[in-house]
Amino acid sequence: MIQGFFLAIGQLTDRPVLRVLLKSLALTLLLFAGLGIGLWFAMDWIGGAASEWIGFGPDAGPFADVATLLLFLFGWWLLFRAVAVAVVGIFADDVVAAVEAKHYPAAHAAARDVPIGRSIAMGVGSAARAIGYNLLLSPLYLMLLVTGVGTALAFFLVNAWLLGRDLGDMVAARHMPYRALAEWRRGTKARRFALGAVGTGLLLVPLVALVAPVLGAAMATHAFHRGRST
Repeated sequence: MIQGFFLAIGQLTDRPVLRVLLKSLALTLLLFAGLGIGLWFAMDWIGGAASEWIGFGPDAGPFADVATLLLFLFGWWLLFRAVAVAVVGIFADDVVAAVEAKHYPAAHAAARDVPIGRSIAMGVGSAARAIGYNLLLSPLYLMLLVTGVGTALAFFLVNAWLLGRDLGDMVAARHMPYRALAEWRRGTKARRFALGAVGTGLLLVPLVALVAPVLGAAMATHAFHRGRST
């Protein structure tokens, strides 16, 4: 995983990868700005709902303020993560192909390009899973606020699991039929979770988060092919 990370960094300036990075970043920021406006206006309602969900009324005081701030930060991060990974998923085939052509030429020659329709479906599915699962688990996140680190740990673990699936599918889709993906996922849980944990960690670092989805796609390519050779 470490070697794959440094190989991914070294290929960021390759023309096909750089082209995907620039266009995905532009589209991500455009979508994030538009959706972020809606999130901003939703925060008052979310903050009030949070106090009710965890059993505090309007006099919750500092606790409610902390809950609202954390929800605000989680909400903005989740929105960026969902949009950024979905957008990169649409263009990921170019990144994966570039990495394969340079490091795994035999696999590259045998790969099938992912149709744009399927790439879009995968990207939309990624965003839907990220938002859906996190919203579904939001009551758990709120209850864990009293533990201090519990919310952050649960949030990290859930999103590492989700991101590992997204990044893995970006590569596997080039090398196996859709119906075989579920079986492949069952046999690669630990590897994909480790990949998702690294990717989620990168997404938490300011500025690095901007290139994290492309780095993740490149890292996933190395993880996929090295895993198949062992």
